[in-house]
Amino acid sequence: MKNNFTLLFISFFIIQSGIAQTGTDKWISGQVTTNTALPLEGVNITNSSTRITVVSDGYGHYSILAKEGDILSFTAVNYEPLRKIINKKEFTIGSITADLTPKSIELDEVVINKHPNISAENLGIIPKDQVKLTTAERRLQTAGDFKPIHLLGLLGGSLAVDPILNAISGRTKMLKKELSVEKKEFLMVKMENLFDDKYYIETLKIPEEFIKGFQYYCIEDLGFVKSLNEKNKTMSMFLITGLASEFKKYQNIDKK
Repeated sequence: MKNNFTLLFISFFIIQSGIAQTGTDKWISGQVTTNTALPLEGVNITNSSTRITVVSDGYGHYSILAKEGDILSFTAVNYEPLRKIINKKEFTIGSITADLTPKSIELDEVVINKHPNISAENLGIIPKDQVKLTTAERRLQTAGDFKPIHLLGLLGGSLAVDPILNAISGRTKMLKKELSVEKKEFLMVKMENLFDDKYYIETLKIPEEFIKGFQYYCIEDLGFVKSLNEKNKTMSMFLITGLASEFKKYQNIDKK
């Protein structure tokens, strides 16, 4: 009988202690971070039951009075709000970590080149009428193109060595060749954009297998190259007709 009474008393004490603990506030500490584990400063943490609000520090740490079952709300600018219900385990440990997700910002419709008059030159970012160099042109400029006039630098004690060394090693010659090839590639692209294969075959009567060779033949003509660079399509069409006749005669195409 005595043992039963003792067991009943202990059970009652445990139940009462549990009830008392559940209804008691205590300090809950934790850290607020981003979804990439970076600490967040200035996050508002509000206990929805008591309306108490605290703010996370520079390391994302915070402390707030709460009890099991309370709801903590985490809010910050440019981050999705988060609500967490304090469960028994978190309340016992006394620590809650919250990871906030950045808000997805939907941009308005983007209009490309809405203001074509605005450029880096107009804004003063780069000088106006600045010469724009291609990759091959920049390499050649950096290497320096040796000319006899460079030897005059000996008189002033400021002889440029790089152009001389590059000329001796053959690097300048190689870079000039690369520049020539680059210019021809650009011209070929312009021709491909200006005339399609149908124009070569049906209008100029150039067989399909000769089209590429004819294009290279055309870009060796200075007058035609000038018309391409000036985007003068009328002149290009006029000149290419004569070049087609010359090319077919040279290749004996009309006789095949």
